[in-house]
Amino acid sequence: MTAPRRILHLHSSFDPGGKEMRAVQLINGFGRACAHDIVSAVPGALGAAARIARKIAFATPEFPGLQGRPGPRRLHRLARAMRGYDLVLTYNFGAMDAVLAHTLFARALALPPLVHHEDGFNADEAAGLKPVRNWYRRIALGGIAALVVPSRRLEAIACDVWHQPPERVHRIANGIATSAYGARPKPDALPRIVKREGELWLGALAGLRPVKNLPRLVRAFAGLPEPWQLVILGEGPCRDEIRAAALALGIAHRVHLPGFIAEPARVIDLFDCFALSSDSEQFPLSVVEAMAAGLAVAATDVGDVKAMLAEENRGFVVPAGDEAALADALARLAADAGLRARLGRANRALARACFDEAAMIAAYRAVYARAMRRDSFP
Repeated sequence: MTAPRRILHLHSSFDPGGKEMRAVQLINGFGRACAHDIVSAVPGALGAAARIARKIAFATPEFPGLQGRPGPRRLHRLARAMRGYDLVLTYNFGAMDAVLAHTLFARALALPPLVHHEDGFNADEAAGLKPVRNWYRRIALGGIAALVVPSRRLEAIACDVWHQPPERVHRIANGIATSAYGARPKPDALPRIVKREGELWLGALAGLRPVKNLPRLVRAFAGLPEPWQLVILGEGPCRDEIRAAALALGIAHRVHLPGFIAEPARVIDLFDCFALSSDSEQFPLSVVEAMAAGLAVAATDVGDVKAMLAEENRGFVVPAGDEAALADALARLAADAGLRARLGRANRALARACFDEAAMIAAYRAVYARAMRRDSFP
């Protein structure tokens, strides 16, 4: 029996989020043919590992810290720790020191190929990329086998700003198991909240982090009529700030934070409409999930969001800084059930045609196989 391929994953964080859950999808999709070591730059931030299928071999080993001053000794330690694997996968700027270590020492230490993944930027780069980080990325990415991005904007940045050869950059749209969406859940499917007769729910799926700007969503929602409730699924450090915004507007009784939900497909159909209020995104999986559930979407114009949606829905994508426009988009959708249904049907059809996980997994297999100079992966 052939031994499993040993894959090393170096993450900025492995708590549940878009890129982490996609990594879990891929790990599960590759099956038993791979064994995975998963490292987080944030100690203990490994919550997404709970979603890895039981049949899959994985570990969270001790590993040199991914954060710190990129001195030669530390980089050499990082590089030595990559030996013995068949493939190294790195994710976002939080793992960039490891990418640089690989670029510097790959030949001397006979390291395995490395594929880097960039999914977007935190709040500190939402308004613009930092020149020092761009310079650092250009150097660090110099020796990688491939760079994978989910959006057209990131593809352009990779080629034009980070000076990556176009043949090294691969744009792969995020995908989900679209067939899992569409079944109507019970009104009490979520913890600590029940959907009552006559209520209408505006939903969001997001980590409660500054870059998601959920207080903006609370303010934009505030003008919707009383039957509407705002339900935000996720966890993070901004919970109190979101609560404070709702209290200040006198709508705390209509704003609900049930927490992180591991399987959105089981509950998202409780929503009657979907919203995204982020300052920065690239190809948000939450929007694909909303589309697969047949929901109309109001969103800020970040990343590829407008291009992802059905053409009929694009008029409800507004400039990120225009809170009044977001409130207006929500109000128009809230007032017209027929419009919401039409947009939802168009979004569902597009999601099933373009954003199913089978195509995504096949595309990642091809990139990883090419990096390893093999005909197939794993």
